[in-house]
Amino acid sequence: MAFNLKKVLKALLLSSSQPLAIKDIQAAFTRFHDAQMPLMDEAEAASAPAATEPAAAGENVANGSVSPAPAAPAEEITEVSDEPPADPELYSEVPTLITATQIREAMDAIAAELRASDDGLLLIEGNAGYRLVTHPRFARWVRILRQEPPPVKLSQSAVETLAVIAYRQPVTRSEIETIRGVSAEAGLNKLLERELVYIVGRADSPGRPIQYGTTDQFLEFIGIKSLDELPASDVLSSRQIDEWLKNSSTAHAPTDTDMGLADEQLPLEAAGATPEKSEPATGN
Repeated sequence: MAFNLKKVLKALLLSSSQPLAIKDIQAAFTRFHDAQMPLMDEAEAASAPAATEPAAAGENVANGSVSPAPAAPAEEITEVSDEPPADPELYSEVPTLITATQIREAMDAIAAELRASDDGLLLIEGNAGYRLVTHPRFARWVRILRQEPPPVKLSQSAVETLAVIAYRQPVTRSEIETIRGVSAEAGLNKLLERELVYIVGRADSPGRPIQYGTTDQFLEFIGIKSLDELPASDVLSSRQIDEWLKNSSTAHAPTDTDMGLADEQLPLEAAGATPEKSEPATGN
């Protein structure tokens, strides 16, 4: 029976609570073959013929005399393994090299089977590897089991702040506020609390302001493996934002002309003159 890679991968996925990376799977196969090598060497040694035939019991070949027969060897103690007999489908003809392509193809087949069976499980690939998850339709039951409150949706302000950080990172709070035109304090605090963003470091600018970036949980939150999979955006591209920030920092105060008003000024003498006080009327 041929080795069934798909069944082995499904068992590994069920046994791990952490994402399973391709390199972890390949390392497991390497350890399997490393453990098999001593067993194979012992089997070959046991089946090899003896180099010389031993002398008959009680016979001394050197002087022709008869010597006492050697004592019977002590009974050998062998350890019995608790493992069940090896399943040919799982442990026979295991390839020495499992490529990343073979693993991905098997994982894709498992994912398709889970979707077709509709049993409440899905196989997803994140930035840290593959893992089995419950279908979103069962989220309410999972929250009831864990006694967790329903998730709070992000506000529109927090979503806009998160988008700026995702495309601009690392970005400072002042840059976020310049781009959005409003305060970003509340949105940043909410994103930090949800662990969607984190403090990357400090910018090399006056005051050394704090810079923010997205976390791995952000990638899982939106369902991508890396930031390279973010949709292209002309509005939030680095070039557009750099130009925007540059223009906003050098912007001048708008004049009446900029606002479309008539650029009229009073004469200097009229502007500087003060109205004469009228004399109060006096009665006769």
